[in-house]
Amino acid sequence: MKTEELILNMGPQHPSTHGVLRLELELEGEVVNKVTPHIGYLHRCFEKHAEAMTYPQVIPYTDRMDYLASMYNNFGYVIGVEKLLGIEVPERVQYIRVIMGELQRIASHLVALGTYGLDIGAFTPFLYLFRDREKILTLFEITCGARLLYNYMWVGGLSHDLHPDFVRLTREFIKYYRPNITELNNLLTFNKIFVERTANIGVLPAETAINYGISGPNLRASGVKFDLRRNDPYSIYDRFDFEIPVGEGMMGTVGDCWDRYYVRVLELEQSLRIIEQALDQLPEGDVQSAIPKRIKPPVGSVYTRVENPKGELGYFIISDGSVNPFRVKVRAPSFVNLSIINELSRGHLVADIVAILGSIDIVLGEIDR
Repeated sequence: MKTEELILNMGPQHPSTHGVLRLELELEGEVVNKVTPHIGYLHRCFEKHAEAMTYPQVIPYTDRMDYLASMYNNFGYVIGVEKLLGIEVPERVQYIRVIMGELQRIASHLVALGTYGLDIGAFTPFLYLFRDREKILTLFEITCGARLLYNYMWVGGLSHDLHPDFVRLTREFIKYYRPNITELNNLLTFNKIFVERTANIGVLPAETAINYGISGPNLRASGVKFDLRRNDPYSIYDRFDFEIPVGEGMMGTVGDCWDRYYVRVLELEQSLRIIEQALDQLPEGDVQSAIPKRIKPPVGSVYTRVENPKGELGYFIISDGSVNPFRVKVRAPSFVNLSIINELSRGHLVADIVAILGSIDIVLGEIDR
């Protein structure tokens, strides 16, 4: 018997919406017919602010988009401005940026994995993963004095060189953290209840993912081996040896919630590999020698894209020849990835919406900008 259709709001105060997001659910009993995401509760006008700031002054604003991946937001923006200016940055700067970027990827994934376990009902892994993330934040703190919003990567260089103990402490962190990935798998990844809540739920076929412009771990979980660090290398990523994990449907169908979770787990080890290689090759040098006294790019435009923890982060920057950018347009991966929520949710139960949304790994600061 067909039941009466019900409209149910999930959020913007719901703890599982990962921020101020409102999902409008059209239900038939417990079955979801349609999900409409309502965004804009956290809008900070980043792109408009950028027009009123000089190029260096924009950097702290990039921190505040995906505030769980601030280093990578800096990374994408500064290489775009450097491309506009046509300047080469020192080798040491390139290596340090990669090290910081991959530490940030691990830290971002630890939040994604920990909060995902919490969404499903597993509290202990959340505590373990946040304990490990704190060690990365401490490395950031001894480098630039900040734990969340860094303003660390500057146009042409960095705000600070590495602390004398940074290399040693980072190697100690890698040695400490590697066994913890196995611990996470034993605790959560292959947990029977967790697998049953996530396997064969929210399946995203590869063709659909490509058509929607999905990127990052969400795309790779559908079996598409695409990573900008390998497919369109920027900075010095072409110098490192690492794998691109993809979803294989080990616990169900390729591209389900479990695959999206597990690809992020596998990426933790690959980031550790990149950091180790970068530390081994780290050259000496002055990290501020190429910073221009005045940043005033010629008239023109540039689009640069980087593989941030959520996916393809792109900056389209237009210069009118002044010290302020004429326009800074951001291609935010969380914004694009959220567009798939209705496609993934139709036909599932209300309880599955929590698992599906958490598997996408969104940050509302980046969606609303």
